[in-house]
Amino acid sequence: MSQISGTDDLASALAALRARVAGEVDASTRRRAEYSTDASNYRVVPDVVVFPRSEDDVAAVLDVGRTHGLPVTARGAGTSVAGNAIGSGLILDFSRHLDRIVALDPDRRTAVVQPGVVLSTLQRAAAAHGLRFGPDPSTQDRCTLGGMIGNNACGPRAVAWGRTADNVHALRILDGTGAERRLADDLTAAPGLDRLVADNLAVIRTELGRFERQGSGYGLEHLLPERGHHAARAVVGSEGTCGLILDATVGLVPVPAATALAVLGYPDMPAAADGAAVVLTGRPLAIEGIDARLVEVVRRHKGAGAVPDLPRGAGWLFVEVDGSTPAEALARAAEISRGAGALDSRIVATGPESAALWRIRADGVGLAGRTVDGQPAWPGWEDAAVPRERLGAYLRDFAELTGRHGVDGLLYGHFGDGCVHVRLDLPIADAPQRFRAFLVDAAALVAGHGGSLSGEHGDGRARSELLPLMYSESALAAFAGFKAVFDPGNVLNPGVLVDPAPVDTALRVAQAPPVPFAGGLALAADRGDLSMAAHRCVGIGKCRADTSGSGGFMCPSYLATGDEKDSTRGRARVLQETINGSLVTGGFGSRELEESLDLCLSCKACGSDCPAGVDMAAYKSEVLYRRYRRRPRPRTHYVLGMLPRWSRIGRRLPSIVNAASAIGPLRRTGLRMAGLDPRREVPRFADQSFRRWWQRRPAPTGSGREVLLWIDTFTEAFSPEVGQAAVALLEDAGYRALITRRSACCGLTWISTGQLDGARGQLLGTLDQLQPHLEAGRPIIGLEPSCTAVLRSDLLQLLPDDPRSTLVAASTHTLAEFLTTATDTEGKPWSPPRLDGVRIVAQPHCHQHAVMGFAADRALLARAGAEVLEVAGCCGLAGNFGMERGHYDVSAAVAENGLLPALREAGPDAVLLADGFSCRTQADQLAGRDGVHLAQLLAGTLEPGID
Repeated sequence: MSQISGTDDLASALAALRARVAGEVDASTRRRAEYSTDASNYRVVPDVVVFPRSEDDVAAVLDVGRTHGLPVTARGAGTSVAGNAIGSGLILDFSRHLDRIVALDPDRRTAVVQPGVVLSTLQRAAAAHGLRFGPDPSTQDRCTLGGMIGNNACGPRAVAWGRTADNVHALRILDGTGAERRLADDLTAAPGLDRLVADNLAVIRTELGRFERQGSGYGLEHLLPERGHHAARAVVGSEGTCGLILDATVGLVPVPAATALAVLGYPDMPAAADGAAVVLTGRPLAIEGIDARLVEVVRRHKGAGAVPDLPRGAGWLFVEVDGSTPAEALARAAEISRGAGALDSRIVATGPESAALWRIRADGVGLAGRTVDGQPAWPGWEDAAVPRERLGAYLRDFAELTGRHGVDGLLYGHFGDGCVHVRLDLPIADAPQRFRAFLVDAAALVAGHGGSLSGEHGDGRARSELLPLMYSESALAAFAGFKAVFDPGNVLNPGVLVDPAPVDTALRVAQAPPVPFAGGLALAADRGDLSMAAHRCVGIGKCRADTSGSGGFMCPSYLATGDEKDSTRGRARVLQETINGSLVTGGFGSRELEESLDLCLSCKACGSDCPAGVDMAAYKSEVLYRRYRRRPRPRTHYVLGMLPRWSRIGRRLPSIVNAASAIGPLRRTGLRMAGLDPRREVPRFADQSFRRWWQRRPAPTGSGREVLLWIDTFTEAFSPEVGQAAVALLEDAGYRALITRRSACCGLTWISTGQLDGARGQLLGTLDQLQPHLEAGRPIIGLEPSCTAVLRSDLLQLLPDDPRSTLVAASTHTLAEFLTTATDTEGKPWSPPRLDGVRIVAQPHCHQHAVMGFAADRALLARAGAEVLEVAGCCGLAGNFGMERGHYDVSAAVAENGLLPALREAGPDAVLLADGFSCRTQADQLAGRDGVHLAQLLAGTLEPGID
């Protein structure tokens, strides 16, 4: 099936869709770019993306597709790694509207769900009844049930509870002819299915269902009489080629009363695979294999503290067991450890430490996107499986194969099921013929071990062409017959499984030319190439995670809008297409890229929270730099981007400026003229700036140890009381605070608006001011988190050749970081004042979360005895973002995702702790709540309970 032949035909199809579909119908270039790929290597640009609101919409789209010769491809969260969820023609995104749990029956342990229901949503609903859905892939906080059914998803605990197919009772679908089919455990719902089974009994019995993780091809073994003639389970794993799911009835299992984790160390991954067969006799819930090199990537990406202590070894098994009590679960874990033949072991009770270990596994798909030496690693041979007794031998042969082909990657996987995940530095871009040769040899190897090309993610575009290496012609003919029963016109996801497209066509990165960073914010690992940086996004979609009101720092605008456009992944896709130049043709000044980046808050959270390390804040600055360099800029770039310059006027004439901004009509007119939202208040300048106070204060007595207090623009002009509190706090702790001789700026507002040459100029001046303090060896203490983050990170990127940059980054601390290691004059650890009985709502600044972290603040508050409710999400103001016209509503919606509910929950007597000036401003303007800085809280300048 091909795309529409001409623009007249496309216009006709669009008109039909818009007349018949209540949901959104989007044929814009930007939207097509966002949906041109999933989490795979492949790129296929659709004609139209549709977000159906009802079953009638689904039927209408399918009818238009058939009528106009358009393929129809179903999509959930777009996390498919084999190219299963992309296609020409029409893309149906079920995740936005068809996301309802229709029914949940705790007595029968079943649920009826629409295809767009996110797995974690179902898990929360089922947990209220002590139940859960068994399969749990690592993408469970964004993957949809429809996508899991399409790819027959599994996850770590499939060893205990089976694959998705084993947990599906019934499906209601529209087949390729538009007929509604209700599939369960019979063959009569689809005419011709009984004849297909009768004609292929021998081949189905001998070639299919040979072991648990045989995921390649269609699951025809479920149609056998000894398997219960289960037509619904046979359609599971069909990758959207047989029907569009309207709803599914799935089974639920009891949540274990208690669990524990045994971590077993082995000399290498093949030895760990051999040990898995022994461990399996202990009936665990999960057996996961983790490579030491993957753990090293985690340490490098997230810091040594992100990885709890592991037993000796270069490969580990994470073995989860259950029990009726925690003690019983721990005892079972210890028993398994004793008989596992491991080099070493650790037993970990369920809690924060075990959660940190499981996060390594959950983030594996993204963290494995770079090899140990930083080279890009890709899916393509991502989830092969062999019978578990063959796993060790297969891994040894696989190591020989990768060495022979000169590729490398990081291993992890479901070793209890014989399934291995790996991302390899395949030569997709520079030598696609070597890419193809490796895939052919890898397929032959796994088939030789009696295995499956895919163990859970489906074959898609990545492996369907290779199926003849695994199956006979008779089996392939049976697959084609099964497809024809449901989709005789081949309208549903063509090119997958049956009559497949070649594995080396439509490769995304092969079409991406190198584009050097012009502005200078490149990460070293990207070798100065914006194209390589943009393709860090492998599409796993953690930026789409369902946090359901609990907050979440990454992609705050996506959490507010639920639109793929506003996710890190969506923005990366449009940037990739801009670099590619074949779809988005306007370059860095294109309307599509402008729309995509418009609601990016530059919060930096993706740089730390995205497992692949996508740093959209840096990419946005680069785009703005390219678009406006030596050209007129938006007014807000001059007003907010150069705020430190304008603030000098406010510092000199605070009463006049404040009086003018208090006059409503004048304020609103001024804000409109500046490109700002008139609903915002203008922050009030302090009556006395910090430096004016500093010059007038009595000279400190004594000779305490000297530290440099970095006085940023916000502290200087708007919140000098924060600096004053910090001085008092440090002096009380036995230190002498100094400040730079002249005011200096870190260039933050220049960076966020893409004025990177200006930012470098500001930072050079800052380095000059800091140099004498560096030479004296004084620690630098930052008060404003965003400015502190610049000195810790952006400085190194913008001025990498200045040796002072490294010294500044190493010498700069947050106040909490400094105080947690501070000592008194006798060398004893500094003790914070007691905050017993003080209830605190803590709003970490996004840039602090991303660059410095909040661990030191958290520890300090715990030592002080405070009761802390920590907000896990962006405040929504994000510097200039929330002030700009057109952003107010999204800014407020972001605040509603974390900050505002936390303030309501804590009540009016709680103290709002927010080191970020923008966070305090947002709380003041949207909730009427004053916030305090950590320095003020600890210095005792705030009476507990008063806001």
